[in-house]
Parts: sequence; C-alpha cells; structure tokens
Amino acid sequence: MGSWPFVTVFIALMLIWFVLNSLDSAWDPYPFILLNLFLSMLAGLQGAILLIAAKRQDTIAAALAQHDFETNVAAKQEIEELMAINRTQLALLAELSSGRTPRDPAGLPPFPAPVSAGR
Repeated sequence: MGSWPFVTVFIALMLIWFVLNSLDSAWDPYPFILLNLFLSMLAGLQGAILLIAAKRQDTIAAALAQHDFETNVAAKQEIEELMAINRTQLALLAELSSGRTPRDPAGLPPFPAPVSAGR
C-alpha cells in the first residue's frame, strides 16, 4: 500500500467511481457516502499496517543495537589486553635502556643471558 502502482490504481479507481456515480444511474449519489465508508475502512487498515511496520522496524533496530553493544564490549576487552601488552613492553624497554637485567613482569626469573657465538 505504499508503492506508486498502488497510488496510481487507487486514483484511477477513485476517478472511475466519481464518473460512474455522476451519471443518472448512480448507486452512490453525490455525497458519495458509500465511498466515504470504504475510504474510512481503508484509513483504519492503513493505520494498523503502519503500526505493524513500525513495530517490526523497532525490533530490527533493537537487534542491531544489541549486536553493536556486544561488538563494542568485545573490542573494549581486546583493546585492554593490547594495552596491557603494550605497558609490559614499555616496562621491558625501560629496563633495557637503563642497563638493568630485564625481569618478567609476571614474576618469573630474569631472562637468560644471550648465548655468545664464540663458545
């Protein structure tokens, strides 16, 4: 009920109704009471269809919002993990640049000394 073919057919039927009921053998004379009844029923039906469509769109929007939220939570967790790795790397670089033996931030013993190729 929301396409151009529907609108065109609807207007054509309205014009046919007006023309046929303007003749001497009219089944619905000038105030077009029967036509008014049909149009009122159509408006009521369209209102219900619009509400159904709006409810469907709300359901789709809610599902998309939930998916976006879950994606954001997962991305936040991954970013926090990457930031922890980055902080660990920065601490190790700071220890290396100060000349101290680097220690594992998890509390493990120091890294083994590099093996020289001459031994």
